Amino acid sequence: MVKVKSKEGLAPFLEFQTYFKVYGDLSAEAGTPAPLLTLHGGPGASHDYLLSMADLARDGRAVIFYDQLGNGGSTHLPGRGADFWTVNLFREQLASLIDHLGISGRYHLLGQSWGGFLAQEHALGQPAGLRSLILSNTAASFPAFVQEANRLRLLLPEAVEATLKRHETDGTTDDPEYEAACKVFYLRHLCRMDPWPLEVTESFDWIARDPTVYHTMNGPSEFHVIGSIRNWEAQSRLDGIKVPTLLLSGRHDEATPALQQGLLEGIAGSRQRLFENSSHMPFWEEREDFMEEVSSWLAEFD
Repeated sequence: MVKVKSKEGLAPFLEFQTYFKVYGDLSAEAGTPAPLLTLHGGPGASHDYLLSMADLARDGRAVIFYDQLGNGGSTHLPGRGADFWTVNLFREQLASLIDHLGISGRYHLLGQSWGGFLAQEHALGQPAGLRSLILSNTAASFPAFVQEANRLRLLLPEAVEATLKRHETDGTTDDPEYEAACKVFYLRHLCRMDPWPLEVTESFDWIARDPTVYHTMNGPSEFHVIGSIRNWEAQSRLDGIKVPTLLLSGRHDEATPALQQGLLEGIAGSRQRLFENSSHMPFWEEREDFMEEVSSWLAEFD
């Protein structure tokens, strides 16, 4: 990871707190590149697995990471149910953090996976200061995402699929055997590096420590989705995104090339980059190429 000065803090949100970490300087002086705010996936992971993107601060751009409510360094609320954990809650938390950091006048947004869902919702509000949008490894429809994930699942070894199906039928998805079978899918379509970077492992460990948000909104795995956002979609609303938009994904991504086509067709003027040797995390799997692509994009729309 690039050596850039960083600071961390807590921002108020309702009666809760949002943990954030900033690499670089948020100064709004003339000529300073607009900051990049990153939105992690899950829902219910932490920012840690995105930290390779601190590389983007090497040219004087501030890069901001934060933990969405319910995990990492932000307030944990294990007793709350599905009526609390809504897309709107996380949209409001994001807007609150932008105001707290004083960047509402100009900023770029990068949403990865579920963070891409959230980024679409934010951009659909047409905030005045949003310079550009980067949608990384995501989709415009959760039902379509699940359909593609289950198509990929059918390509797993028969014994792995049988293990997954048995535990899902029996309601024993917390069994280590189920987790091991999921890992086979993850090594193909989530991150193809073995071993995984420590930052990626840390985000998964956070879900294990407090699975409230992930299990409530998503479900026990990427392809067995039974949570409260299983029907989310923005495909029918994508014409409301008016800022320059870059689509990033991997050839082996669980957010498949077919899902990128829906975004590309729905967002006027959007561009696409497909990383041929990556799955869901090209910012680790093809790190240098990913950073070059994003740096060039951000500079174009500062």
